[in-house]
Amino acid sequence: MTFRIRAARPTDVEAMYEMAKLGGSGFTNLPADRATLRAKLDRAAACLADPRESLPDGPGDELFVVVLENVATGELRGTAQIFACVGRGGPFYSYRLTTLTQHSKELNRTFRAEMLHLATDLEGSSEVGGLFLHPAERAGGLGMLLARSRYLFIAMHRARFAPRILAELRGVIDERGGSAFWDAVGGKFFGMGFQEADHFNALNGNQFIADLMPKHPVYVAMLPDSARTAIGMPHLNGRPAMRMLEAEGFAYEGYVDIFDGGPTMTARTDQVRSIAGAKAETVAHIAAPEGHGPVRRVLAATGRLATFRCTLGEVTQGADGLVIDPVAAAALDVRPGDTVWHVDR
Repeated sequence: MTFRIRAARPTDVEAMYEMAKLGGSGFTNLPADRATLRAKLDRAAACLADPRESLPDGPGDELFVVVLENVATGELRGTAQIFACVGRGGPFYSYRLTTLTQHSKELNRTFRAEMLHLATDLEGSSEVGGLFLHPAERAGGLGMLLARSRYLFIAMHRARFAPRILAELRGVIDERGGSAFWDAVGGKFFGMGFQEADHFNALNGNQFIADLMPKHPVYVAMLPDSARTAIGMPHLNGRPAMRMLEAEGFAYEGYVDIFDGGPTMTARTDQVRSIAGAKAETVAHIAAPEGHGPVRRVLAATGRLATFRCTLGEVTQGADGLVIDPVAAAALDVRPGDTVWHVDR
């Protein structure tokens, strides 16, 4: 069974909706709402239709959506998103966790207080998000293919993306779909539960945060234990994603999601492993790589913008160029003379 990543199309809306219904609470970038998904896919299609190598004012408010497709059946089994520059269309809020140290001579004691500050420090970064893989396909490296394909897309269109990149991981959500962090912080000021606030954010954006969220720091010690322990912790299902991000060079630097307290991972874009290691080469032969030299298992991609495609395959370095296996070549629809970007699996 062969899978490939391709750019999403507006006609994918029903398949996206079916996946969104499986996503659960806290999945802001993939809401189970047809109108919102349709608008998202239309926006992505418009971005894909812009042929410029780069935008005159730097990375813009662009969205790119990719899907995981079964080559044989055309069935969609996953999706992921890339935001070229967050904070262009509206403020991008995070909480930043800091420590204030104070000393009392009279008590001869030093006190260290952790505080959460509402911040827009990460505005101007690119973002990878919206990663969803169908539960039936969470094996065989497909999650890795889906996640890392975004980095090849960025490498292939590097001028459209920012020097820094981030990824927000879903935070701790209880069995009822609630968030102890939201209940202790945001819920005090908005008069709505976590699921309602998260759904509203997915459909309407987070300007209401700017309107109602207090601007003063929140002292972590004043929160209940359940909220404190959720700060910077990923959802149980998000821990593999966190490990993948760390393997790519992302790190947690004290920024957390304003809704559920989940960690925001950041990296320098050019230092992300799959971006720094990506190479573009011309296909010389389509053949079983064995016998042509050392065989490497790679993520391979081709195309530009709307014609982007990515799959797993085997390659080797021939005397006159890249040798790629026939199954991967068919999934990518490449022929000798075409350019393929690849990075070691």
